[in-house]
Amino acid sequence: MKHRGRHRRRRRGAALRAFLAGTALALTAAATLISASQATGGGNPGALKPLTSPADTGPLRLREHPVPARTLNRLAASMGRPVGVDTVLRSADRTMREAADCGSGDRESLPSTPAATRAYCWDRADTASPAWRPASVTTSGDADDDGVWGTHRVILAGWTHSTTTGPATERGLAKVAFVDVDGPGRPAYRWVLLVVPVDGGRDYRGLASGVSGMAWYQDKLLVTTRAGSADALYVYDLDRIQRTTVDGPAIGRVPGGWSADGYGYVMPAVGSYRLPAGHCAASGARPCPGTLSLDRTTAPAGLVAAEWTAPGTDRGSRLWRYALSGDPARGGPLATDAAGLAEPVEAYRTRASGIRGVLSYREAGASHASWYVGQLPGSLDGHGRLWRQDTDGAKAAHCGSDSTHHCWAESTGSLSYWQETGEVWSLSDRMLFSVPLAALDRSLG
Repeated sequence: MKHRGRHRRRRRGAALRAFLAGTALALTAAATLISASQATGGGNPGALKPLTSPADTGPLRLREHPVPARTLNRLAASMGRPVGVDTVLRSADRTMREAADCGSGDRESLPSTPAATRAYCWDRADTASPAWRPASVTTSGDADDDGVWGTHRVILAGWTHSTTTGPATERGLAKVAFVDVDGPGRPAYRWVLLVVPVDGGRDYRGLASGVSGMAWYQDKLLVTTRAGSADALYVYDLDRIQRTTVDGPAIGRVPGGWSADGYGYVMPAVGSYRLPAGHCAASGARPCPGTLSLDRTTAPAGLVAAEWTAPGTDRGSRLWRYALSGDPARGGPLATDAAGLAEPVEAYRTRASGIRGVLSYREAGASHASWYVGQLPGSLDGHGRLWRQDTDGAKAAHCGSDSTHHCWAESTGSLSYWQETGEVWSLSDRMLFSVPLAALDRSLG
């Protein structure tokens, strides 16, 4: 859990003003209107349809499966004392570039409407191979209501390796960039490989998972998996990051110590959530959470999820919410009953498909939340769309004077709302960026 004694809270003073001042970017290259060839595919998804019957909500239940404490303790005893987020950031060895210093192709992947106010491209060493792709984002604004974790403001970005290209040892792996965004300028970051303890904590394996969604709450990180997995979500502990000791291509225990495909840190899973009826399936019988985000506008705070369905198809997705636990002594972040089951507390069906980002936000005094969904284009290429939906209807941004709604990022990633600053963070296939939620709402037609 997060220890307040170790967590130095900062006042909203000069440091925060310096952090926010001067960050608006004139991203004129991203304001180019989307071509007519990208204006096809999918109509207005309309109003959300509430799902209330047990037949509809039952397939969304999850059962908590913690990794035994003795397994985690055995691994830590062999690898050394775990470290936290501050330690990882102090060793940052990569630097992001501001939008003005990024290539034109990078900037063209950004949304055109609304325009990003902050945007960064990754270190060139990490974009040299197309096999690694970013897809998910969460922030210390999710983790804690003051937006600070330890001594830093932090963004976590999840990347997944292709399952069909690149070195066989890397296929399907997942890693997280720990990005230090304490001030304006060029953020620094460090990679942490996601792993799963095996053999009772005597070894670990790489997590073979499509991290299309992540959510950080208190000291826990939830990540999505691939269709067909026995585990719908994996759980990680931000205070249980382990250093590796051998720089080599292997993953796990090796002669002389511990290796992780050349990465200096690993984060071992501390638990998972499974569908009681069996493996999650892309067919829809047992929906796989395709993307996640955290909603701090409800009481208690909630984890929201969207089902993955193929873009450009007639099969819409389900959107749903779990309550988060307020008990810091619990190993898992979801609220569960005595049997370890997490029940959805709210669920809907949307006609939107190809959802790669979901966000729920309830304004003070509002009777219900608005749901924002980032949608891939049906062609799997070009700019996507971002809709705001509720039980009354749906709206999306228009691209300037053009009638198309394909104004969102290319190969859009997950969404994360930073309550302290009012920003929505997301990713294209090339850049990390933010837009003010107020600007997003103003752009809706």
